[in-house]
Amino acid sequence: MNKKNDIYIKNNSFSPISFIACPSLEVWGLNTKLLGLCLLLFFLSFPLSAQNEAFAKKRYITAQQDTMPYRFLQPKQLKEGKKYPLVLFLHGAGERGNDNESQLRNGGTVFSNPANRDKYPCFVLFPQCPEGAYWSLEKRPEKGYKSGNPLPKDTPITSHLRLVKELLDETLATYPIDPKRVYIMGISMGAIATLDMVYRFPDTFDKAVSICGATNIERMREFKGKTKFRFYHGDIDDVIPVTYSREAYKALKTTGKKAEYIEFYGANHNAWHPAFNTADFLQWTFKKK
Repeated sequence: MNKKNDIYIKNNSFSPISFIACPSLEVWGLNTKLLGLCLLLFFLSFPLSAQNEAFAKKRYITAQQDTMPYRFLQPKQLKEGKKYPLVLFLHGAGERGNDNESQLRNGGTVFSNPANRDKYPCFVLFPQCPEGAYWSLEKRPEKGYKSGNPLPKDTPITSHLRLVKELLDETLATYPIDPKRVYIMGISMGAIATLDMVYRFPDTFDKAVSICGATNIERMREFKGKTKFRFYHGDIDDVIPVTYSREAYKALKTTGKKAEYIEFYGANHNAWHPAFNTADFLQWTFKKK
């Protein structure tokens, strides 16, 4: 890992399959042959689909009959009197729909993997955004994200993110959750929404993880909350350029906020694969600070 201008750069030594098959790995530099054997044994011993069955299928329905499908994971055992952390995970555009399945495709097994469930007991919410919709925008920017910054600083919250916040509030009020250990993370479209949610609700989230995301930089400069941030991005991202995460990180640091940044050399837009495999991905998230 190299350090240059306060930005950490890691070689992208993991292929996409490495996370999908071994989400519990928290070690860098494994021999690829050994890793391949690990993947094979993992698939044979505990299929990924079986892991994701640990997530209960639910639908959030408001009094106005607005609905949002979501998956919900609880700790294996709830100890009387104990409160647990909660992770709100916002998926990317490729997982939109109404099947209540697709949103677990990238990230679900990070939390449902048996080893990680034992080590990090927590509640996890995976809501699903409708097909054709966007978490934080009414529509995709006409020129994408490569021409200027298309994300406005001041805009009303979308109906989809409003439902997410209502679902989160109801979950916090219903289950034994530590309000000081509420975390949010997302990939791509979900990372944009992660930074959107943290800006709108600065007192809600203790930590935020943005993977291949973007935001209006003025929001980061003006952020008044105490949330601790970690950004991940691939340096050759051809969907959401890496400059968004670099600038957001620097804006937070210049105002004295707690933020970390990890960039993957040679990684494109699917940098969530090496991100999930970083040695301390879950450790950083759940560590009390």
